[in-house]
Amino acid sequence: MTGTNLPTPRLRAEDLTLSYDQRTVAAHLGVDIPDHSFTVIIGPNACGKSTLLKALARMLRPRHGRVLLDGAAISSYRSREVARRIGLLPQTSTAPGGITVGDLVARGRYPHQGMLRQWSAEDEAAVVEAMRQTGVLELADRPVDDLSGGQRQRVWLSMVLAQQTPLLLLDEPTTFLDIAHQVDVLDLCAELHARKGHTVVAVLHDLNQACRYATHLIVMRPGGTIAAQGAPADVMTAELVEDVFGLPCRIIDDPETGTPLMVPAAPRRFAPEDPEDPEDPEDTEDTEDTGDGAPAAATDAVMAEPR
Repeated sequence: MTGTNLPTPRLRAEDLTLSYDQRTVAAHLGVDIPDHSFTVIIGPNACGKSTLLKALARMLRPRHGRVLLDGAAISSYRSREVARRIGLLPQTSTAPGGITVGDLVARGRYPHQGMLRQWSAEDEAAVVEAMRQTGVLELADRPVDDLSGGQRQRVWLSMVLAQQTPLLLLDEPTTFLDIAHQVDVLDLCAELHARKGHTVVAVLHDLNQACRYATHLIVMRPGGTIAAQGAPADVMTAELVEDVFGLPCRIIDDPETGTPLMVPAAPRRFAPEDPEDPEDPEDTEDTEDTGDGAPAAATDAVMAEPR
């Protein structure tokens, strides 16, 4: 049990140390992914966010510790069984040359195929629904190679949705997207979480998007350790942002959602003037009263004026 009345989450990590070759990226990570949550992992560049996500998806074997899926070590499952429970959208993906959008999305149904189960009407419906949700249904017959970066990202997300897994792991799902499509994709993820019960785990760079959409935050420090975990309203503070990112800021309420909104501190040249600040001593010196009612600077100007 992770709490007095809380069941053990389906996906969790215990004391993970993650490495590439001999280089340790993250150490002693203990992470619980709350069931039916929209969990967002944030942190500075190269802190191990994507590495942690890969370990949770069994794409990277931990050097130490373990990932648990439904109470068992994820390493104990067959690959097809993991793919029926966890859908992963990696940071970068390469499609086979010449493949169409519809055929690529259909590959998301691979975990559900087998010797005794071939392509069915259920598979076809899942593919069509996934493309409809991401707005790429009209592109079904187009080669993936002909699409823009943003369109391709939505197609890859469609393929993950076609898997119809209860757990969705998304590594920077808004990559290559303009701001309007970023919001569209994150709105879709929020809908999958809220209305369809999916547990969504996403790596994001934008702190304000993370706070707006997440129900649970995992904040990683440089060096690959956990700085904080919890609800955005409980976790996101100005002290945390400055400690983890080295960025002075203010945290205010988002006027649209009431979630924490991070506002970076302005450079001094942009800071509003404070009317209560005392006058600059140098300014006071320049306007010193000369005794005849005229400031010294004005008197000097009159004296210097040619007659």
